[in-house]
Amino acid sequence: MSGKPFLIGVAGGPCSGKSTVCQKIVDDLQTTAGVDHANRVTVIPMENFYKPKTPEQRDMALRGNYNLDHPDAFDEKLLVRTLQDLLDRKTVKIARYDPGKYEHVEGVMDTIEPTPVIIIEGILVFYFPEIRNLFQMKLFVDTDADTRLARRVLRDMKEHGRNLEHVLNGYTNYVKPSFEDFCLPTKKYADVIIPRGADNHVAVDLIVQHIRDYLKPKPEKLDSQQSNEHTTRSRPH
Repeated sequence: MSGKPFLIGVAGGPCSGKSTVCQKIVDDLQTTAGVDHANRVTVIPMENFYKPKTPEQRDMALRGNYNLDHPDAFDEKLLVRTLQDLLDRKTVKIARYDPGKYEHVEGVMDTIEPTPVIIIEGILVFYFPEIRNLFQMKLFVDTDADTRLARRVLRDMKEHGRNLEHVLNGYTNYVKPSFEDFCLPTKKYADVIIPRGADNHVAVDLIVQHIRDYLKPKPEKLDSQQSNEHTTRSRPH
């Protein structure tokens, strides 16, 4: 691969559809991957960069009394170093996070190659300036609060085995206030705002086309000698 990876940030509230938008972009870009490997893309969730929790903090999280949506919950310095390494075309290892247990999976590290397109998705990817300024494209998935809450209830109860009271208490005390204080204000930094998330096929298709255009091989420039020879041959007598 020549040149730096094309780095995309995808922000939005919890359960806004960020992961679905990313998957849609991946699927569309990889339609030609068998022919052109320049369309390969990697998605990295910001949740992998949560700071390790003490036993007390993890116990609080399990009881729904810990704010996972606050900027202090993330190791932004580690994320910056990781992104800079990827931009320098270095392979990195990232600890895998288990959202059901509120901790990283012990001994499990995912190896991430510097593919031509790298997408970072998370609620606060635009919050930290040193991270935000690395993105070549910034997308904000804009979904109404009722839809996000309904999705969260279904997800947390079905996938993580939490009861309704736990989910609603966490949403009221932490998720909603943190979204309004830290996530929503970063919407202004987005290059593209995507209403309705992945259901907005027009917006996603336009984004994919822009990425494809960026990834197209650039024509090589003639060196000065070739250029001069061409000029000499073309000059009328």
